[in-house]
Amino acid sequence: MAAYTTYHPHVARRKKTHGFLTRMSTRGGRRILKNRRAKGRTRLSA
Repeated sequence: MAAYTTYHPHVARRKKTHGFLTRMSTRGGRRILKNRRAKGRTRLSA
């Protein structure tokens, strides 16, 4: 059991791993965006 907080936000890392351009750069990422559009998500990516 973790007795420490697990989420330590960093904007740069968030953009690099979950950002829109990163999603668009791979086939799998484009699939994620497609699915989120189909579901009707307001926010597609970080």
